[in-house]
Amino acid sequence: MSYDDECSTDGNILYDRLKIELCLIERHIKMLKIIMDDGPLGIIKLSELTDFPQHKVRYSLRVLEEEGLIRPSPRGATVTDKTYEFMIDFKEFLGEMEKKIEELKKTL
Repeated sequence: MSYDDECSTDGNILYDRLKIELCLIERHIKMLKIIMDDGPLGIIKLSELTDFPQHKVRYSLRVLEEEGLIRPSPRGATVTDKTYEFMIDFKEFLGEMEKKIEELKKTL
């Protein structure tokens, strides 16, 4: 199943928003991880490595740059000093969200 298929919505307002946001975050994190491992990388190379269209790569790079997690360089995007700490914190945050999701599932 392609990324666009996984992230498509079906009109159910109760969970479409969550699905959209999760797909965006997943894309941002995938690109950040690739830049951490293989950077610096430009838009075209990131698009090739991720199979995301260039316009989606460009948007994710802008978000990551605004958060201070990457910076532009002559050879492409590269990580900043904040990136590694962010990844540790984000993993912890996901654990907290996982607990909330499990609690929510128990109410169903």
